[in-house]
Amino acid sequence: MIILSGGTGTPKLLIGMKKIFPESELKIVVNTAEDVWISGNLVCPDIDAVIYALAGVIDEERWWGIRNDTFKTHSALLRLGCDEKLKIGDLDRATHIFRSEMLRRGLTLSEATSMLASRFGISAEVIPMTDEPAAVKTKILTDEGEMHFQDFWVLRRGKPSVRGVRFEGVERVQPSERFKELLEEEDFVLIGPSNPITSISPILSLRGVRERLKEKKVIAISPIIGGRPVSGPAAALMRACGFEVSAEGVLKCYEDFLDALVIDEQDECCHSSSCKILKAKILMRSEADSVELAKTLKQFFNKI
Repeated sequence: MIILSGGTGTPKLLIGMKKIFPESELKIVVNTAEDVWISGNLVCPDIDAVIYALAGVIDEERWWGIRNDTFKTHSALLRLGCDEKLKIGDLDRATHIFRSEMLRRGLTLSEATSMLASRFGISAEVIPMTDEPAAVKTKILTDEGEMHFQDFWVLRRGKPSVRGVRFEGVERVQPSERFKELLEEEDFVLIGPSNPITSISPILSLRGVRERLKEKKVIAISPIIGGRPVSGPAAALMRACGFEVSAEGVLKCYEDFLDALVIDEQDECCHSSSCKILKAKILMRSEADSVELAKTLKQFFNKI
């Protein structure tokens, strides 16, 4: 099974998925369009969120970084005049240093990610969408000009009005080799409840991916409940890209290849002639919620 992942929503789901499915069968392809070089090291927020969630060390209050981390190095760098875009914890920084050192030694991002996953005791495959580090950049068009997603969301707290989104460089890169292999080998694809615009769309925008998904059984989970995103800036981004902020809007994002959409039990049914609409409790406030959703998904796979 291929799982397409960004941050927050899908890592939450993965905590339950590893308890219901054999972890080694999970092949998680992760967005890299929000990656950025900081203080000499490559930070891959979505990849790390997946690794930390599966390893049971993620900070569950923020859904990024490592639980109970300290920020002494970050504070010291600020005192020295190094203005880092992201507040990076000391344990988290070790991950970025390890990854960057492996890249400097000539390993691919996929190889470095596999090594990190192994060091964290993970048997699932965690695969970057492309092996070209930070080559795809999510750019947010705002009323204050164009800015990198990290500048928009972290530095500006998502406050500028959004006019559009583009993925700089996506037309010049290939899916990672392992991702291409999985698109040949696997029959089922699960799109996790991550932001459809900035988490999932970069993966879908890679050359040939949407076309290959039309040949698969694809089920997606809506990250929108009752007309509002569970977390993050999905509402403003969906509106700016011409999509309604609703389960119906999520359907439109994926409709050309989607076989089934899982929406929350309280939402009205969407309308599609080609896609099944399935209902479940999709809000995950605890590990138990994640496990229950994973159980429901296992039943749904038999229906598509």
